[in-house]
Parts: sequence; structure tokens; C-alpha cells
Amino acid sequence: MLDKRIVSPPNFARPRGYSNGIVAEGKMVHVSGQIAWDENAHIVSPDFTTQFLKALDNVIAVVREAGGGVENIVKLLIFVTDLEQYRAATAGIGEGWRTRFGKYYPAMSLVKVAGLLEPGAFVEIEAVAMLKGGS
Repeated sequence: MLDKRIVSPPNFARPRGYSNGIVAEGKMVHVSGQIAWDENAHIVSPDFTTQFLKALDNVIAVVREAGGGVENIVKLLIFVTDLEQYRAATAGIGEGWRTRFGKYYPAMSLVKVAGLLEPGAFVEIEAVAMLKGGS
């Protein structure tokens, strides 16, 4: 298990669904933006929740390939093309999140963008993970 500490200034509102900051030491893994495509580079579904969770699974797969797991992910940067679709999908996303992460929430940002490079993609997720060991 990675030695990490969640930090939040005492005068901040309690975060819901994310952490304000995480202090961790180890080898850093930067995961490039992952979208909801399969091994053949096809978008798996036009459904927003399905795309979000597949992009998240692709992030997790890269971290696992590097030798880590979901507990090593310390930062997510989520890009979405439609905030209303995101808000409408939060129940399904939350259920899928808990299946993968339990009650662990890394530092996170979610940003609306005008579009993504891949046609039909609604979600792209970048990540930073920390593995045990030197930097």
C-alpha cells in the first residue's frame, strides 16, 4: 500500500467525491488522456455513463500495467463535452466509481471542453499515480 496523506485546509468546505490534495512519495506515473475505446480503437458506446466508466477502466489498466492499482491514483483530470450529460449520469457514474474505487477519492478536477479529438467521445480522463519506490 502506498503511503499517502489526504490534505484539506481546515477552513475549506468538506469535499464530496474528491480530495483537495494528496501527499505521496514514490515513482510517478503520468497517464495520458484515456477515452472510451476498446482494443480496436472504437468508441464502446454512445452512452455517457458507459463512456465515463470505460475511460476510467482504461486509466486503471495503464496504472496496473505500471505496477499499481486504483489506490495509487492520486490525481484525475476529467474532460467532458457536456456538463448536463455528466450531471444526468452521476448516479450511474457514482455506482461504477464505488465498484472500482470504494470510498477512495483522489484529487480531481472536471472541466467542460468544446470537443475532444476522437469523434463520438464525450469523456477523456488523465491521471497521475504514485508507485512505491524512488522518484
